[in-house]
Amino acid sequence: MVSSPKVQYFLGANSPSGFYSLYSELLPPEQARSIYILKGGPGCGKSTLMRRIAALAEEAGEPVEYILCSGDPASLDAVVLPKKQIALVDGTAPQGVVTQGH
Repeated sequence: MVSSPKVQYFLGANSPSGFYSLYSELLPPEQARSIYILKGGPGCGKSTLMRRIAALAEEAGEPVEYILCSGDPASLDAVVLPKKQIALVDGTAPQGVVTQGH
């Protein structure tokens, strides 16, 4: 079985003028079936939960997009299941800005 490459990208970056965010582009709320915001301290399992859900989705043949953390690319800021129009997002600062204005 040939596995397809994973879609991985950043939606935020630390810059000299502060955190730059494109999280409003993640999954427009008006197009989303569900956006789950995960909140919790460092090491509580937000990225682990997102990776497990993403793995289950991939096993079921669903496309998955991995949004990497700009401060720690081994960690996730979000997972998007585009066909299902679902996103799981780390809602802690600074990426928590995805919830502002929506």
